[in-house]
Amino acid sequence: MKLLQAVLVGVGPFEKLVLPFADEAGDARAMTVIHGAGGVGKSSVLAALASTRPGHCVVQPMRWEPPESAPQPFAACDWALGQDEPARPHPLSVVSPNARLSLNDEQEALRRREQALFDRLANEGGFAFLSIPSTRWFSRQPIAFSAPARTVARYDVRASVGADDATRSDLARETKQALAYAAISRALAQPEARGERNFELLGAAMQSALDSLLQLVGCSYRGIDPFSFEPMFLVQGSERELPFDALPTRARHLAAFAALAVRTLWAAYPDHDPRESEGVIAIDEVDLHQDPQVQQQLLPAFRQALPAAQWILTTASAVLASSADARAVLALRPLPKAAGAGEAVRVFAGDQARTH
Repeated sequence: MKLLQAVLVGVGPFEKLVLPFADEAGDARAMTVIHGAGGVGKSSVLAALASTRPGHCVVQPMRWEPPESAPQPFAACDWALGQDEPARPHPLSVVSPNARLSLNDEQEALRRREQALFDRLANEGGFAFLSIPSTRWFSRQPIAFSAPARTVARYDVRASVGADDATRSDLARETKQALAYAAISRALAQPEARGERNFELLGAAMQSALDSLLQLVGCSYRGIDPFSFEPMFLVQGSERELPFDALPTRARHLAAFAALAVRTLWAAYPDHDPRESEGVIAIDEVDLHQDPQVQQQLLPAFRQALPAAQWILTTASAVLASSADARAVLALRPLPKAAGAGEAVRVFAGDQARTH
């Protein structure tokens, strides 16, 4: 599953915003960077995408002070289902429950039935989507295990982290569990096939994804400690291995990006190599705590880590945005509206995203 287009009406600061996530040929872009200063609605965009997809579609929240004539906010997203439904020749339109796409009652009823069908299919597996908020942080606590079948090895298509809820954005435990589970399951698995799940593919993908991102900051993943089960890393120039909690902040962010993305793709498609599985990985303010040198190399590293995934990244960094192909950048900028009506946020794509 990959995203082709999103239309937001009355969501966040947007009156109506059309965001293209497909290239000139109509195929989903592998990488999209949404660039803009604080307050232009980057987090609102990712929150709308996360809540308007197969398996998880809910009503968009009302504005704090909506204009009197403002319509009920809604989002509409077109998804190319790809590996999730290879025989489908056209995109699936997913729309907020309170809105409709067609004025024709028969066509709209058909679209709603189709959306309901794929909601049921998504709850049976696949349709991978991961959202990592900008409010992310890392507590210092020992790793805690629970039944993998109900936690790290299970993909809940309805799970969606609030973009503004910092109490739910502690990524330390989830990252540690993903790393430890990949190593332990790989070691315990028997040589013969274990149902649909291939633990060797999980372990190999976890190691290669971590290597792709951590090498940007001079770190490498060494595995888990046999006494504490804590993930251990080696920092260039260090004479000893360091646990996850002792890593520099920027390295913990990169490790979380890799570990959580691999874990999500493998849990959604346990019979596939995560490096070959389709899915959407959305990261808000991806440049946080990363220096300019890392920002310039971050996008190719993501593509190397998981080349089949679709990455949707937001940033306020001009350095990171300039490192992307011009066709992959969507710039959100406030423009003056009519006198006394405040400002409107508009999207600029391609060369206009850099020069306007």
